[in-house]
Amino acid sequence: MAASCSFRSVVRAPPLSRSRSLARSAVRCRSAATPGAGGAASTSKLVVEVKERLAREHPGLPTGRNGRDDDGMILWFLKDRKFSVDEAVSKLTKAIKWRQDFGVSELSEESVKGLYQTGKAYVHDSFDIYGRPVLVVVAAKHFPSTHDPVENEKLCAYLVEKAINRLPSGAENILGIFDLRGFRAENGDLQFLKFLIDVFYYYYPKRLGQVLFVDAPFVFQPMWQIVKPLLKSYASLVRFCDSETVRKEYFTEETVPPDFRS
Repeated sequence: MAASCSFRSVVRAPPLSRSRSLARSAVRCRSAATPGAGGAASTSKLVVEVKERLAREHPGLPTGRNGRDDDGMILWFLKDRKFSVDEAVSKLTKAIKWRQDFGVSELSEESVKGLYQTGKAYVHDSFDIYGRPVLVVVAAKHFPSTHDPVENEKLCAYLVEKAINRLPSGAENILGIFDLRGFRAENGDLQFLKFLIDVFYYYYPKRLGQVLFVDAPFVFQPMWQIVKPLLKSYASLVRFCDSETVRKEYFTEETVPPDFRS
């Protein structure tokens, strides 16, 4: 087994306490939901403006859920782009076109069964203590030399969709856990990590609340040094921790993922 290595010097900020974290989240939500003195009326006007521009400039984009006339999706991207209509239209166009070209709506457990059955990634049955769906990646079961990269991407998109669709009322983002126990050089996959970064930046913005890198071995450090600059502001969401931290700070005894039970 590879020796473990502490990365606390790389990522110094631990997560806030539950009460402080939820309080700050509430503040962010309130500020994001009111783009000026107009409040809800102003927000609705911006949603209509984006919808009309998408219909006029990109009539070929699909409609319906997660389409160019989905008010909820439009509002989410407006918040992400700080209510800039131009930026929201640009980012929405890219996201909706990707969903269409990638066939996201057609993905199912059956369509990704081959890799899903490896156990390399899954959506945990329970939420964490903050009420977030949990996406777990088991790095030691990922073999880029033998696994089809396109199938890896499909599994990723399917699981991200599944996690987000499980968001309870009032919750906005998910927890990602990378189980790095047993990680070796042959498990490293920079191409897939770049895809994953694009997924959360361009197609599911602000849906990732925090990322835990659990029990990272020393051999993971070169990979992290390459990936960290690519994450940009998202690097602040990463926390390196051990399995005990996962158990004690993010779950109860009843809800902790089986792989992390003592």
